[in-house]
Amino acid sequence: MHTLKMHGSPKVFVPLWVKFLQKTMMDTQRKIIHIDMDQFFAAVEQRDNPELRGLPVAVGYDGERGVVSTASYEARKFGVHSAQSIMVAKRLCPQLIIVPAHFEKYKEVSHQIRDIMHEYTDVIEPLSLDEAFLDVTTNKKGMELAMEIAKDIKRRIVEETSLTASAGVSYCKFLAKIASDYRKPNGLCTIHPDRALSFIAQLPIEKFWLVGKKTAEKMHRMGIYNGAQLRDYSLQGLTTAFGKAGQMFYDFARGIDERPVVTDWVRKSVGCEHTFEHDISTRSAVTIELYHILLELLDRLHRTQFQGYTLTLKVKFHDFTQITRSITSPDLLLTKEQLLPLTKELLNKVTFDEHSIRLLGLSVGNPQNTPDEADAPHREEWIDQYLPFEDWEL
Repeated sequence: MHTLKMHGSPKVFVPLWVKFLQKTMMDTQRKIIHIDMDQFFAAVEQRDNPELRGLPVAVGYDGERGVVSTASYEARKFGVHSAQSIMVAKRLCPQLIIVPAHFEKYKEVSHQIRDIMHEYTDVIEPLSLDEAFLDVTTNKKGMELAMEIAKDIKRRIVEETSLTASAGVSYCKFLAKIASDYRKPNGLCTIHPDRALSFIAQLPIEKFWLVGKKTAEKMHRMGIYNGAQLRDYSLQGLTTAFGKAGQMFYDFARGIDERPVVTDWVRKSVGCEHTFEHDISTRSAVTIELYHILLELLDRLHRTQFQGYTLTLKVKFHDFTQITRSITSPDLLLTKEQLLPLTKELLNKVTFDEHSIRLLGLSVGNPQNTPDEADAPHREEWIDQYLPFEDWEL
């Protein structure tokens, strides 16, 4: 540690980022809670079907192309996890019980849980049906300790839904989310500002927010296995290696996360996609499937009342490589008469003579057209050409 000599008494040098962190915590005194339901979809199915309790359960489509949406803790002991192929899950756990998803039921339960949260604060940022951030710095109950609020919310969830949740409490979103996963299931963990830096120092890099398998492997090659080693890297070194995410990793390693809990969520796109039971390879088959997907997309646009200017076609091939193609219209895309010719135009830009297709998707986005896009009708935008599936951070 560096020291500065001033009139005989050494003065400890404190890095600027430590001063910033201390000032941030003193100035804001934020109290953030992250609530994460335990094995949510599977837990709802086990609750409503007592014969499933205590058994390995996976929610998803039981087919060759099926994917696990949620696995019960009994199934996770065998290595079954979300986003995993159903076929792989069955090999890992031959006694696995596959239950089809009932999303309307999950949404209903999610609304129940959200109503409980709103009794404590309206500053809520939903991340999905089963998790959300809450800013309880100022709360409706006038409770001083965020830990007591989290404990009370957990109790209410059990009483009113017969489901359990895990909660994390801290002064920022990054640490609150890490904390909620720390003592799962049915856990409660608080990371106080006084011990934030020591907690982060020993945290495995895989536990950092947005560090997936590929990013973790890259960090390992750089000699980064925990928060302390990440903290040793300069900002320049991290941004060179990880681009814009480098700044985020640099800040997280120092316990800095100023992001607010955002309550005004704006939908950016509406889409739908189909994974086929068997790969398709002929243009006629692709055209027929796209037509059905287009009709489903139109139905979703109508139900959500979403309006946008950009149509995007997503194609995933048999080897899991994927492309997307987009086209922007000067007019809002609202009807089949508008979308059908644009879909055909996008399809004509895809070559798949030697590549069979396992998934097709269509989406409408760009709810607020930019002047440039309005001035350039039907301008084509090529996005993310070939992306290896295994590089996705799930």
